[in-house]
Amino acid sequence: MHLKEINHVVFITDDIVKTIRFYRDLLGMELTQAYGGPGIRHYFFKTGNNEMAFFEYPDVKSIDDDAQGGPANRRQGGFDHISFNVRSKEELFAVKDRVEAAGIAVNGVLDHGMLWSFYFDDPNGIELEVIWPSTELVIAPAEDDANPLPIVAEGSKPQPGHWPDVGTPTLPENMTCKEPSAGYDSIGRFLDAGIMRRREGFVEREGLSDAAD
Repeated sequence: MHLKEINHVVFITDDIVKTIRFYRDLLGMELTQAYGGPGIRHYFFKTGNNEMAFFEYPDVKSIDDDAQGGPANRRQGGFDHISFNVRSKEELFAVKDRVEAAGIAVNGVLDHGMLWSFYFDDPNGIELEVIWPSTELVIAPAEDDANPLPIVAEGSKPQPGHWPDVGTPTLPENMTCKEPSAGYDSIGRFLDAGIMRRREGFVEREGLSDAAD
């Protein structure tokens, strides 16, 4: 009995239209599901075998630009919760029983229509959801919104013409990094110990070597 993979990660936005334009039309993710009712929308995007979702709350505050790479106010837009799959309803209840046996509060199993799930918090206060998908998507996007958005009617695939074309693509000889970041000093030790190796296409920044000083 264990969690099989991440089902989806959920974030918060104050504008689902700009979010669709960004993730579907700019980044090329598939818009798979769209649910909406009074005061809330819940939309899903897929890339490969992974999904992310957004709640739209009209009065949510945007994350400050200077929060990138650092702590952000959780009362603002941003992360909501992360969901994990199990393979069967028996595994769903097995995980629930294990979590409850650890003294962690679970408010029952909910039937969302497309899935069964339950929620609980990790030791850091991060909300987690465990899911048994009780349905399978056949045609995307699946939409059930009290006020359907024209942007969803455009389809699940990226729509051209909403973002500028790349005028000056990066040349192969310029495909390198400018600055190191956290963890960079460890890579030489990992390479020397044989617990990591470089992928094909890696180019070291000029004047530096793989070995850590």
